[in-house]
Parts: sequence; C-alpha cells; structure tokens
Amino acid sequence: MSAKVKVAVIGCGGIANGKHLPALSKLGQVELVAFCDIVMEKAKQAAEKYGVAGAKVYESYQELLNDGSIDVVHVCTPNDSHADISIAALESGKHVMCEKPMAKTAADARRMVEAAKRTGKKLTVGYNNRFRSDSMYLKKVCEEGELGEVYFAKAHAIRRRAVPTWGVFLDEEKQGGGPLIDIGTHALDLTLWVMNNYEPKAVLGTTFHKLSQKENAANAWGSWDPKKFTVEDSAFGMITMKNGATIILESSWALNTLDVKEAKCTLSGTEGGADMEDGLRINGEKHSRLYKNQIQLDAKGVDFYDGKQESMQDTEIRLWIDAVLNDKQPIVTPEQACVVSEILEAIYESAKTGKAVYFD
Repeated sequence: MSAKVKVAVIGCGGIANGKHLPALSKLGQVELVAFCDIVMEKAKQAAEKYGVAGAKVYESYQELLNDGSIDVVHVCTPNDSHADISIAALESGKHVMCEKPMAKTAADARRMVEAAKRTGKKLTVGYNNRFRSDSMYLKKVCEEGELGEVYFAKAHAIRRRAVPTWGVFLDEEKQGGGPLIDIGTHALDLTLWVMNNYEPKAVLGTTFHKLSQKENAANAWGSWDPKKFTVEDSAFGMITMKNGATIILESSWALNTLDVKEAKCTLSGTEGGADMEDGLRINGEKHSRLYKNQIQLDAKGVDFYDGKQESMQDTEIRLWIDAVLNDKQPIVTPEQACVVSEILEAIYESAKTGKAVYFD
C-alpha cells in the first residue's frame, strides 16, 4: 500500500457528513477519492467539500467497487444494506469500516465476519464510544483487575424525548428496530468491551410501543407521525453470560423518566465498581472503609493548555487508518460486533415470543 490511503465513502448522508468525512479529512495520510449515494447530489456535494482533485462520484456502489485503486471503503448507509455492501467491498479487495450496528440481522453480521476471514481484509464497525477518554480509562481499570471479577453491569441508553424523525430511523424494514439497535447497541458494545466478556448464555427481553403512538408529542427534533413510527420506542433486556455475569440493557428514545444517560455503563465487581454518572467514578473498599474516587479526565486548569482534546470520532478514525497502514487488528473486531448483533436480535426475539432465548 502507498503512503496515502485511498478511501471511498458509500452513503453520503448525516453520519458520513457528521462523523466519517470530517475525521478522515483531518488525516494527512488519507485521500478521499470516491463518493457514492443513491441521491447523486449528496455524493457530489461531499466530493466538492472533502474530495481530492478529480474525486469520482457514483450512484451505484457496485460501480465504485470496480475501482482497484481504492484501499478502504466506509459504509454509511441504512442498516439493511450494511452486510451486502460490506461483503461486496471486502470481496473486491477493500478494507471496510461499517457504521453501527454491524447489520440488520445476526445472520448478516455472521456473513460479514466470514467474508473478512475469507478475504483476509480488515473489517471494523463504528462503535465510537469506546474511544471516549472515560471509556478508555475504564477499560484499563478493568484490564488491571482493579474491579476484580465484574459479575453485574448495566448498559444505559436512555433518552427522555429524543426520537430521530429524519431518514429511515422509524422504518423497521430498513433499520431492523428502534432505540435498541440504534443507541442500545452502543451501550451494549461498550459494556461487553470493558468487561471483555463475549459469551452470552441467555437473553430475556421486552419492547414497547407506548409513547410512539402519541400525537403532537414533545420531542427534540419535532413531533413524529405515529403512523410512520413502526419501531419500538423503548426496549429492555437481561443478558446472562456463560460465566454467570448478568447485564441489564436499557434503551429508549422516548420514556417518562429523568434518569437520562446514553452510551454509558455501570459495573460491579468483586473488588470495586465503576459508573459514568458524573464523569467517571470508581468505588470500593479499602482499610475497612468505603471510598469513591472521581477520575479527572481532562487537563482543565493547566497553564498554556487551551482545553481542546481529540474527539472520540477523530480518535476512532485515526486508529482505524493506523490499523490499515500498519497491518494491526482494529480496536473493534468483527467478531465482537457480531456478538452485539446476536444479543440485540435475541432481545427482539424474546420480546416477540415472551420466552428467553438461549445461546448454544
């Protein structure tokens, strides 16, 4: 591979323009050479703003993938197309970053894992919350054994009223679900990662379509149309792991609660606990006394420091490109992301059948 990584972006909507393109454009070793969208104007606008001179635009991703000079493809399309596009890109010899969730279904996620193994190309999934300063610090705390055996956790993805009313977010056919697959997926990925536990045993889940049916509802992005709100408004799951650990996953776009937190986790271990309630807090017992430590994660108050830090999105993309350039394993592996998809699907299945779902 040359010193410059030639990157193409498929899907030039909100997530591409809000995260991928700005982060990629900051990297000197990246050239944004191709853009694709079913709305050609979006691809053209992205190319004009972020592309190198002569950047190509496409309406068909299959045509884009025929370009053998492209090294990396970022897939930023609706959930139902993640698998097909990612697999086609891998098979055409490209490394792939796919936005979260990995796929609409667990079967599709497994197909993606198999394609990455078969082609030998790198595949990662956009779980950017791993790259926050509090998340990375907590990961080190767990790795060093400060919490002991983590046997109980909560994965939080709760909004009071913040239903995304644009695009296809409310379309179950395109997305596969609502807040569980949209933001619950971030909370679950973060929790499994810091615990380093990817062996689920059983899942019991519930979903609700309660507030979604209200007319003229208060909402951060304007009221929604109940007739088009075909996904759940909230979902909850209890996940038991093969080692006995238990995880409670809570997710909502609309819930009557003031206990709001998103993409955060709470951990309880044999030697200590941690939560992200107010920054990052570590708790435990020492010398027969209970303690609670607030972890300082920024450098406020330091002379000559302007307070600016690299965003989690920029860190995520930088480390991904570094993995490609230096042949490293991505921080988010396809196998890990696949387990997240399998658990989410099990919660939806359990909610439909009213029965627990067991893994082999």
